Amino acid sequence: MGRTCAGVVLGFLGDAVLADPRRAHPVAAFGRAAGRAERLLWRDHRAAGAAHTALCAGSVVLAAAALGRALHRLPARHGNPAAVALSAAVTWSVLGGTSLAREARAIAAALEAGDVEAARARLPHLCGRDPQALDAEGIARAVVESVAENTSDAVVGALVWGALAGVPGLAGFRAVNTLDAMVGHRSPRHRRFGWAAARLDDVAGWPGARLTAALAAALGPEPAGALAAWRADAHRHPSPNAGPVEAAFAGALGVRLGGTLAYGGRVEHRPVLGGASGREVTVADVERAVRLSRRVGLAALAVTVAGRALGRAAVRAGRGAGAAHAGRRDGRNHGGR
Repeated sequence: MGRTCAGVVLGFLGDAVLADPRRAHPVAAFGRAAGRAERLLWRDHRAAGAAHTALCAGSVVLAAAALGRALHRLPARHGNPAAVALSAAVTWSVLGGTSLAREARAIAAALEAGDVEAARARLPHLCGRDPQALDAEGIARAVVESVAENTSDAVVGALVWGALAGVPGLAGFRAVNTLDAMVGHRSPRHRRFGWAAARLDDVAGWPGARLTAALAAALGPEPAGALAAWRADAHRHPSPNAGPVEAAFAGALGVRLGGTLAYGGRVEHRPVLGGASGREVTVADVERAVRLSRRVGLAALAVTVAGRALGRAAVRAGRGAGAAHAGRRDGRNHGGR
């Protein structure tokens, strides 16, 4: 197993055992820096937002690449533990699967106890939905939708980019996803300024969302329902990435997601996902969604680590074949003289 793969596995285990870092979280520090940059660069047009996105996300990717390159140049004795530690630390800091599960279960516990006000108070920790507009069933549905979407955003997407681009991919994906959460929404201030962050997040999230949906269909209790909902409903969702994920989760769990939603005073009427055969979400479905999310995350770890290992092996084999071919050609040239 390569250094990046070993670090990703260790970081995944760190998230499973410890959840998010409680102090000095790197993502929170990035958010504060991005907020200061926004105050300096904000203008009500797309070019300013594109500059903000390029500065913030580009700085993270370049810094991660420079640090990773420096550590990988260290002697490889004992497997270069510094490079492994960097991959593990970055993976731990960008994953959020355990915190996602804890928050979802805490809200479900409040609902099961009949304390809807406590559930409403806790919901903003998980998503941007307006909790005051929701009853117990609406809160449960919001939690299931958030678990589905954040399985892709907080777990699978990061693992995919870690497999594709190592530590810079992990850090860059989280930076882009954080920028989208900060400025990518359609508020009057960010409708133009946040356009670049939102579109870049759509691109970065595309592969992780499809892998999440595929794994949810494969590992959920109703695979056929997940595939049917994905095929029938995903394209109707306003988000190109949340659509496949939420539709697959809806079909896999046999529930209906979507419908009328409220975000900070703005009401959205979204299409119903899984409506062909799904039922209304209940509190018990939160735990089912969390368990499916955890299975999907573990499977994504296996798929991405295996994919990176196989890719690196193929590259090495190609280089070896090229070197052997060059050696034979050089030998023929010498023999010809």
